[in-house]
Order: sequence, then structure tokens, then C-alpha cells
Amino acid sequence: MKAARLIGWTLALAALCLSCPGVAAPATPVCAPSLLQNIPVRPAGAPAGSQFAAQIRSSDGTPREAAIETEILAGNLPGFLRRLIPVTTTATMDGRPVRVTACVLPDYLAVGSDRDFLFVPMRLATALEIGNRYGFTLPTAKLVDAIYAASAVHLAPQPLPASDLMRSTDYYRAHSQLIRTQEADLGALPGLLTAGHKKDLVLTNRLWSYPDRVAIYGWHKPDDRPIQPLSTVHGARYADYSHGVRLVSTTVYVDGAPHSIFAALSDPKLAPALSGEGPIRAAGELVTARAVPPPEAVAASR
Repeated sequence: MKAARLIGWTLALAALCLSCPGVAAPATPVCAPSLLQNIPVRPAGAPAGSQFAAQIRSSDGTPREAAIETEILAGNLPGFLRRLIPVTTTATMDGRPVRVTACVLPDYLAVGSDRDFLFVPMRLATALEIGNRYGFTLPTAKLVDAIYAASAVHLAPQPLPASDLMRSTDYYRAHSQLIRTQEADLGALPGLLTAGHKKDLVLTNRLWSYPDRVAIYGWHKPDDRPIQPLSTVHGARYADYSHGVRLVSTTVYVDGAPHSIFAALSDPKLAPALSGEGPIRAAGELVTARAVPPPEAVAASR
């Protein structure tokens, strides 16, 4: 298994060196670096992941969400998250195949530095607000599958015991450490496209029907099947250690030409490349609506 992973990493490293002599340009469009321009430089003196975990250890709910949002919007995230990986799927448009390339962050959002970071699960509204500010959004379930298939590093899910602690900062920290240990054991390099270690917050038409819920999907096992089917059972304010936020640029490339991901998701001809449930109705409006936290009294705690 390690040999297979090393082959994937070798290919991924070649992709990182597109300007190196003798490396041919890829057939897939290269994601424009300008798509990252809204992510601030990490501030000098920003807390590392372990420091941030200590700061929020006694917090939960809204205060912890506010702290996570503040750190990430200030640019306190590892350097390896400041690059984009192209992930290409296909659709048939007017009788011909069309390549649709999404530009995704190589890993889930985390607070801290390359050497010391904390993966930070978060509520749906927090994730969408951060995405909106950065010029990004959430993937669909189909994109989660495509990201997993394209990943150079496949990590195995590592569930922790189910209890009320699942939503605690201690569980966030413990799960982050398990992930980092697994990566170290595999010799995985930061910045390569990595998947399998978290469930994703995703976009789906179900969010129109259940405005007070969050949609989650994924956590792929080594046999490539997800532990978590698409689910809207949890309230929109729910987040636990197993959740991750993978951001996708709002610009996608259709046969190399830039398009809005929301327009593509709402287009009956292009949507099949990005969504397994057909077009997502008024995708941009859906994201805007769900970026507003539901009232405390409405949100389920399940």
C-alpha cells in the first residue's frame, strides 16, 4: 500500500514543479494563483494550533465558532493550504464530452502553522461565511468522491468513541493528532491532495428543504466507500470532530474557460459533472441564505 501511495505522491510532486525543465504542461487547466488572493497572509505572532486549542478548550458553541472564524479570516492557517489542486470531472453537453475542473484546497481548514496546526470543524454558516470571504464554497457529494479519487494521499478514517465529547475541543485536538501521526507513518508531505480523514460539509438541494440542517458526506474507507452517506440529520449549528471543511473555488474551468461554480451547478447541462443529484437549484442563492446562522431556538443540537 505504501508503494502505491508513494507513486501517487511522486506524480503529485511532479505537478508541483510545472515550471521545472523537462516537465510537460498538464492537460488539466492549472488553477490560477489569483483565486487565492483573498486569503490574508498569516499574521506575525498568530497562535499555533496547540496554542489555539488551549485558548478555546473551555469554550464551545457560539464563542468557539467566533474564535475559529476570527483566526481563519485573519489568515491564521498553514502554508500548505495556500495552494489549489485541480480536480476534473466530465459531462456531456450538446452531444460532446466537456471537462469541468474544480480548484480545491489540498486539505481541510485548520488553524496554525505548517508544523503546528489544528483541524477545525465548524458550523455550516461559519464555513460558508469563510468561503464567501475567500471566494470559495463547499463541495457537493460528487465532488467529494472526485477529490478522494484524485488524492495523492488516502488516509483511513479514525473514529473516536461516540459520546457528548464528540463536539469538544479535546476531541478536535485528539483527532488532529491522530491524523498527523497517520500522515507521518506514511511519509506524506503537506500540500498534497489528501482525503479520507474527515466527513465533508457539502452543498445539496436538500438544504432547500431543510433550512435548519447541515449536510454531511464522506469519510471514505480504504475500499473507497464512504462511511457517511449524504445526511441532513444534524442541525445547522452542529459540528463534531469528524467534520471537515474543504473549500472549493467559486471559479471552475469548463474546457479551460473560467465559469462560476454556482452557474455550473444550476445548469442542467453542466451540473452532472459536479453534482450526482442533477442541478442544484439557485446554488448561489442557497449558499447566501445558509451563510446566515439560524436562530438559536430553531437549531437542533442533534
